[in-house]
Amino acid sequence: MIIDYIKSDLCRYVGKENINLYNFSKNYFFNPGFKFSCWLRLTQSKNPIISIVAKVQHRRFYTKYMLNIPANTKIGYGLYIGHGQCIVINPTTQIGNNVNLSQFTSIGSNHHNAAIIGDNVYIGPNVCIVENVVIGNNVQIGAGAVVIKDIPENSLAAGVPAKVLKTNDSPNLYSHNRW
Repeated sequence: MIIDYIKSDLCRYVGKENINLYNFSKNYFFNPGFKFSCWLRLTQSKNPIISIVAKVQHRRFYTKYMLNIPANTKIGYGLYIGHGQCIVINPTTQIGNNVNLSQFTSIGSNHHNAAIIGDNVYIGPNVCIVENVVIGNNVQIGAGAVVIKDIPENSLAAGVPAKVLKTNDSPNLYSHNRW
């Protein structure tokens, strides 16, 4: 099962037809976001040795790349971490499948009840998602937005505070290589 999560994350970087050892190695060694997500996924291993090593590596890369994504955060298949740096996520956040997290994203809560993010969501750079909001499926959030209210499915939102600019049934153009 953990292997499926890692494959799904790799799929987001290279496409389903290119999941192989070469692309895994290339992305692991040259892509900090993918490297971090591998160790993040491995922290959930039932094998105690793998789990301990993964937790050490997760913590190491957590600090090195400033990717503050706790191991107990619920994350679906196909996580894509753009630019592999400076992301802060509250452990109570729930993230769906095929979600893009861009650099300098913050998802937080002061009341232990952070956001629920749907499937096929693109979160642009410098986005802050505050408190218990629900972001629907197929949503795009523009750079620099501050999300303080729910965003319905199939929407494009931007601004401070974030407002829905457009709602339609067209697919999210920024969620490529979906798992």
